Amino acid sequence: MTAAWSAGLGLGSAADAPAFARRQAVVTGLRRIELREKEVPSPGRGEMLVRVQCALSCGTDLKTFRRGHPLFPLPTPIGHEFSGVVAALGAGVRGFELGQPVMAAPTAPCRECFLCRRGQENLCRSAIANMVLGAYGDYLLLPRHLVAINVFPKPAQISFERAALLEPVSCVVHAQELARPQSFETVLVIGAGPFGLLHLIVLRSYGVQRVAVSGRRAARLNWARQLGADLVVDAALPGAADSLRRLNDGYGPDLVIECTGEVAGWQAALRLVRRGGRVVLFGGCPAGSSLKIDTRRLHYDNLTLLAPFHFRPRDVQRARELLCDPRLALERVITERRRLSEIAEVFGFLEKGDVLKCAVVP
Repeated sequence: MTAAWSAGLGLGSAADAPAFARRQAVVTGLRRIELREKEVPSPGRGEMLVRVQCALSCGTDLKTFRRGHPLFPLPTPIGHEFSGVVAALGAGVRGFELGQPVMAAPTAPCRECFLCRRGQENLCRSAIANMVLGAYGDYLLLPRHLVAINVFPKPAQISFERAALLEPVSCVVHAQELARPQSFETVLVIGAGPFGLLHLIVLRSYGVQRVAVSGRRAARLNWARQLGADLVVDAALPGAADSLRRLNDGYGPDLVIECTGEVAGWQAALRLVRRGGRVVLFGGCPAGSSLKIDTRRLHYDNLTLLAPFHFRPRDVQRARELLCDPRLALERVITERRRLSEIAEVFGFLEKGDVLKCAVVP
């Protein structure tokens, strides 16, 4: 089957270079995106060329589309949550073969810098600087360091859509590894978007029995109910904060995970958590934002603030385990599907908030 598949693409041995054009979505300016044709690259030593089977929308994509990104100057290829099949292999790559389904995270640490040696690979500067972008396209070239650390065979029982969730689930795992939720605790998730609902699902996998979700859009709150939240609160309604403070017999939630990426959400998390509780500031706010903190409350109520960023290789490994667990409905955050040729429509959906995640299929 592998030989027939690669022959159908015009690929021969691993050393052969595909010579035909590919499409790739590029953000050319604020709120401007277009499909461009590019020559398919030939993988160098240790590299892998993947034919994309699914790419998923992400909040970072939308932010880049709306206002640009400080790390990715425009014009920039876009899309970083993906799965696919091996189209070509560079010399020296072991453990993979042509036509093999794969899943991957879009970054990997250097494992040599100060932060990597401290076990904080999520903060490795080269990881983000060398992030793989361009998953909204036909092909994606994966660099040597990524292939060596964060690319895996895709099990047959996992769909390409589910496999493409590896990166966001890795971020969720990293945050919860720092927060260490306990089964007896009451957890509040602020924000019913894709990340908020992934947190809900992963919290259940860790045995947490009481999870509340607060959000603002009716459709998203309904998705939270469907995914099993014990309490769903419309944050726009009067008395919403009071109902959340009544959690835990009036003490308030033990753990609050903030997923809106808005300063107002961060402030709400600090107000709602119980004395001695923990706050996970998961959603990143715009550059230049500032947070007003009641230092007396922070100190005398013994609050713990956590601000997780990105993920480590061990988080990716754990995320892969969760994705292989059929009991977890992780793929239910994918609520729309479109072809690559409809990429402009996808960003229209995201702007309106009509979808959680959209699967883009070349």
